[in-house]
Parts: sequence; C-alpha cells; structure tokens
Amino acid sequence: MTGGAQASGLVGKVAVISGAGRRRSIGRSIAMELAREGCDLVLTGTGRTPDRYTDEERASGWRDIESVAEEARGLGVRALTAVLDVSDEAAVDQLLDKVVAEFGGADILVNNAAAARAGDRVPVTDLAADVWDFVMRVNVRGTFLMSRAFARQFVAQGRGGTIVNISSIAGKISGANAAAYSASKAAVQSLTSSMAKELGSEQIRVNALCPGIVSTSRLDDLTADQWGVLIAERVPLGRAGTPQEIAFAVAFLASDKGRWITGQSWNIDGGQMTIR
Repeated sequence: MTGGAQASGLVGKVAVISGAGRRRSIGRSIAMELAREGCDLVLTGTGRTPDRYTDEERASGWRDIESVAEEARGLGVRALTAVLDVSDEAAVDQLLDKVVAEFGGADILVNNAAAARAGDRVPVTDLAADVWDFVMRVNVRGTFLMSRAFARQFVAQGRGGTIVNISSIAGKISGANAAAYSASKAAVQSLTSSMAKELGSEQIRVNALCPGIVSTSRLDDLTADQWGVLIAERVPLGRAGTPQEIAFAVAFLASDKGRWITGQSWNIDGGQMTIR
C-alpha cells in the first residue's frame, strides 16, 4: 500500500456499497477507489439480467457486481457480492449476517442504490402513486434499512463507523417534473442529519454527498447535445462531473482525514448550487 493509503486509515477496513453493479456508474467508482485505499468490499446490486445492460456493458461481457468484484480483487483486496433489494427488511438483515460471517463486521456503509430514472419524471398531476411509492421505497426506505442495520452493528462493535449517503442536489433544488426523486433525496439529507446527531456519541459519522450532473449511464436518456445545453446553462465549471470525482469525496469522508465531519450534505456539482 502507498503511504497515502496508510495515512487515510482505510487499509483493512470493510466497506459495504449498495448499487455497485453498473459499468459507468458512481457505485463502481466508489468501490474501486476504496479498494485502492485498501478496503475489503461488500458489493450489492439488484441482479440485473443481461437484457437490462447498456450496449457498452453487453459489448464488454459485463457481469454486474461480479465484474466489479473481480476488478477489486485484482488490486489485492477481498470482495463479497450479494444480490439485494435494499427496501426488503429481511434481505437487508440477511446481508448483515453474511457480512459478519465473512468479515466479522464492517466499518463503512455507502448507500448508493437508487431508483432508476423512469416514469417519475413527470408533473405531479401525472405522477402515478405506484411510481411515487417505488422511488420512496428504494431511495428512502432502502437507505433507512441499510443504515439502521449497519449502525446497529457499528454500535455493537464499539469502534465507530462511517455512513455516506449518496443524495443529490435535486433534494435542494426540487425542480419541476422530479417531485418523487427530489422529495426522496431531501428525505435522505434529513435522515443523514438525524442519524449524525443520534450516533455521534458512538463515534459513528454520517454524511451525504449531493452530486449534480454526473456522466453515468443513467444520463443516456438524453443526447450529448441536450446535456451540453443543460450543462452550459447550469454548471459554472462547464462540464459534467465524473463518477471518480464523487468517489474521491466518499473516500475522504470515510477516511481519518474526514474524522471531524458529520451531519453534512455536501454539494458536489461544479458550482451549480452555491448557497450555504
């Protein structure tokens, strides 16, 4: 390991990352950055079948979380995979049992799993209740269930821990035609604050990152030219962020370098949000 990895205090830690199976994604980048820092990994995904892969994933022979785990193992760390619905309470508890059996516990939880952009990007008057429920179930209930399970384990271990929730600036901007997503991400930010206040005495830190426009496969519903116009209008730095840039921030918050930071919801958006 490099001196930088040793200084971070992450070598030998166990990091659980949900939503880590897409090839061009924040989850994969977080997993690989933490692996480079010396963390063993637990990677979860929804168990996508190849018909749900992107064209680039199919062309590369992608295998969802198994491909990410194999990549991490190439860096010399251990990687456990689990197909998981984060909104299923029993499944989350079973995941925790599996992690404890395999690694003896965990140190870091990254709640990255989120509902895909689908029929929720419509006016409230056209928003179906079952679509609203799905977004809330994955983004809010899933974050709650994963956080509760692993926070309990962190308390039992008695050595603290770190939770990083991947939220969005949508939870602050609350734009039109995105009510379900925006409300869910605002809820994640509020949950982050409450948990930080409750768990601080146990030396468990809880923070959220609020990305803006990031170049992942989930943005493929618009053309590059369409995104270019939006970015030019909204982002002072003039470009989309990269998944790696989100991963850098996660690693910092999870490391000893961020050990006096908790309860925060950091914008990481190229300057799109400049309010304090």
